[in-house]
Amino acid sequence: MARQVNVVERTDIHPKVRLVAKPSSGLTGTVSIPGDKSISHRAILLGAMAVGETRVTGLLEAEDVLSTIAATRLLGASVERSKGGEWRVWGVGTGGFHEPDNVIDCGNSGTGARLLIGAVSTVPIVATFTGDRSLRSRPMQRVIDPMQRFGARIQARDGGRLPLTVRGASNAVPLVYELPVPSAQVKTAVMLAGLSAPGETCVVEPVATRDHTERMLGAFGASIRIEELAQGKAIFVEGHAELVGQRVAVPGDPSSAAFLAAAAAITSDSDVVLPGIGINPTRAGIFATLREMGTRIECLNERLEGGERVADLRVRGSCLKGVEVPSERAPSMIDEYPVLSVVASVAEGTTVMRGASELRVKESDRITAMVEGLRTCGVEVTEYSDGLAVHGKGPGSVHGDAICASYLDHRIAMSFLCLGLAANNPVGVDDASPIATSFPEFVDKVTEVGAAITSAP
Repeated sequence: MARQVNVVERTDIHPKVRLVAKPSSGLTGTVSIPGDKSISHRAILLGAMAVGETRVTGLLEAEDVLSTIAATRLLGASVERSKGGEWRVWGVGTGGFHEPDNVIDCGNSGTGARLLIGAVSTVPIVATFTGDRSLRSRPMQRVIDPMQRFGARIQARDGGRLPLTVRGASNAVPLVYELPVPSAQVKTAVMLAGLSAPGETCVVEPVATRDHTERMLGAFGASIRIEELAQGKAIFVEGHAELVGQRVAVPGDPSSAAFLAAAAAITSDSDVVLPGIGINPTRAGIFATLREMGTRIECLNERLEGGERVADLRVRGSCLKGVEVPSERAPSMIDEYPVLSVVASVAEGTTVMRGASELRVKESDRITAMVEGLRTCGVEVTEYSDGLAVHGKGPGSVHGDAICASYLDHRIAMSFLCLGLAANNPVGVDDASPIATSFPEFVDKVTEVGAAITSAP
């Protein structure tokens, strides 16, 4: 019989932090970027599902990943941080998660929530998930639907939102599931659920998304098979596989690196080096786009680390032009559209960004958030249902002198702080505290190379 779960109402306790960025130039230096968030989540979770010890170096120690670590502990795994910064995970084996004796709080992390829901849905336990105010507003139906087809019973708030309770399937069935929208999170959730189901589970992916899960599952010993289709690909994972603990080296996060790259691209006389950044093709769309706009980006010392392509990126200030971003590129840079719209603001000409309706259901409605903030700063913008067009007028054209709303979204907050570096007048954000969810050192890193960001009254 399932144990009673203690339901505790989450309160969001972070005090607001108002920051302002002032016009800057000549950003120079070498800046280390924290570990990739997507890979960090997966390394901890697969380590928890493996037999034996997993050692992880370069882990992103931000709130989103720390929430996933806390969740795996509640599910029975042992996770410790060594004095040297290495994380060690002792897993419980595939299908071995324990029933948690408290609610699993995923904080602000949609990735953590969706992956964890997938991992427990084919294990016969009961688990309740919640998160902060932003996460509780985000749609979970996209992961609920395939989990119910595995046999899990899930009770959620109206609209398929957190808090929700999963009663994992006692007799899970394998699944063939075609992704209705491009989502690496849903793809991963289905694959993780398939590990504890009998037979072979298949995910059909019409549009390519980031492939970290496939790479890492293979390294942990899962049986993974990929078939190319006329449109997309099919990914097969064999159930009841025994994962074996591994050593994982997490590369620098390209999504975090994008903010430093953008800051260097839009400020004159800048020359910034970002060592050890992941350049996996399913994540590198932002760098391709910045190059097309005229940004000088060099990939130095390209190499493979832990099965992922890595390079040191050198980014220099550039004369930028507007471009039309191919809509099919959206999955490889979905998190970078906010900061790309900042770069477009100081480019010469119009930059069109379409095919990105997923931005509507991130930590905030990122399309509306960027449109509102850019207009407040004097930038001409056209809003579409699936994106936006920024009508840039070149360097020195952004008035600034505004406080922009972050909407509890880390990427919105960092994007407007980058804009302040290239505006004629300072640009601030009403609340920068959400930055801690993914890039706690952002302000320190960008000021390290010469940017002017300070507290605002």
